[in-house]
Amino acid sequence: MSNDQLLRKKSLDMSFIKGIFGCGMTGFTQEYFTPFLLLIGASAFHIGFLNSLSNLAASLVQLTSAELTQLLGSRKKFIGLSVLLQSLIITFMVVFVFSGDTHIGIFISLVILFVSFGNISNPAWVSFLSDLVDVNNRGAYFGWRGQYLGILTVATMGLAGFIVDRMGHIDSRSGFALIFFLALACRLLSFFFLGKMQEPVLVFRREDQFSFFEFFGRIKESNFVKFVLFVALMNFTVNLAAPFFAVLMIRDLSFSYLLYTLIIIIAPLTLYLTIQRWGRHADRTGNLKIIRLTSRLISLLPFLWIICRHPLYLIPVEMFSGFLWAGFNLCTVNYIFDAVSPQKRTRCLAYFSVVNGLGLALGAFCGGYLVNHLPELFGYKILMLFLVSTVCRLFVSFFFIRTVKEVRKPDRSHRSAEIFFSMIGMRPILGIDRRRAMRM
Repeated sequence: MSNDQLLRKKSLDMSFIKGIFGCGMTGFTQEYFTPFLLLIGASAFHIGFLNSLSNLAASLVQLTSAELTQLLGSRKKFIGLSVLLQSLIITFMVVFVFSGDTHIGIFISLVILFVSFGNISNPAWVSFLSDLVDVNNRGAYFGWRGQYLGILTVATMGLAGFIVDRMGHIDSRSGFALIFFLALACRLLSFFFLGKMQEPVLVFRREDQFSFFEFFGRIKESNFVKFVLFVALMNFTVNLAAPFFAVLMIRDLSFSYLLYTLIIIIAPLTLYLTIQRWGRHADRTGNLKIIRLTSRLISLLPFLWIICRHPLYLIPVEMFSGFLWAGFNLCTVNYIFDAVSPQKRTRCLAYFSVVNGLGLALGAFCGGYLVNHLPELFGYKILMLFLVSTVCRLFVSFFFIRTVKEVRKPDRSHRSAEIFFSMIGMRPILGIDRRRAMRM
């Protein structure tokens, strides 16, 4: 093994340890901002407003990601700076919770800053990490990495829910203060291990620089820009409903924090248990086929919540959700790696994140408005919003992806039914596998 390969292997090892603590921070924070806001009196509109502004801010700050990376001359330095700033915001959150303050606007502002500092360096981090991984092994590697780090995230989310639920019998705020403090400790440790990574040399060339408007202006001829638009529209339709599942469970269905935690960890746990399998399938079949299949099935997920809301029913629904999102998320990232050269990757990832973030922000904003103006469905306005989200998802997943083409040629052609049944470990029934039936 050459010296360069040894350095890359060491950096990947350090990135994995960094990822362990990064996942710890995510598990202690991401799913508990909404419950804390509901605790201090926030409404469904506040939750929609928070999700809209946080996604908008997270996307807009990434417009400067490529320039700031180039200004500092290093992706690693830029990532380190954003980690420290995010740590500072978590410190303010801990102080806010301990102080007993109930000003909803202040906490929403802190969450927006937390998300912004966490996302501003994402394009640089993904570019950094992708340069360390062999191009022919990305699907398998990121599937493996995502699986183990993801399971840790779920475990941390479960621990956070247990802490908040148990300490809620004494003082609910103290439980949130403790999990946010643990998130701070994890973030500082991730900064330590980032410092032990070696960054591959990246030459900044003038021809690789282009503005956001130049990028999006190529929508007619650029396959990648069409792909970016599809993902943004898909996430717009998803975020019409996504912020309000927590509101439905905690406010409308009166789930305890422990039951809420159990429901929310099922999907990511399934996601991380199946993501490695999706990665191997993506390397063989191509990313776009999996994206087409999963996006259409993802469209049905809100409708499943309309049918029934009993916890025992929601558990398999969330398992199905995690299974589908594993394929969609992994193949979306891998498609970008295949479609964009390393020199342009940081900038293209930033612009992808901007457009995608705008879709998420607009979706949350529209959802926050509609949830108060739609008629009730089975006694809940949120369920009518879920129906609207389902219809919109189906429209985008069937019509907008048709303009996107596969970048990397797969080993052989696979039908969607073959991929789906192969993923769940079953052979397709005769009526579905039409080509095999015709040969018999």
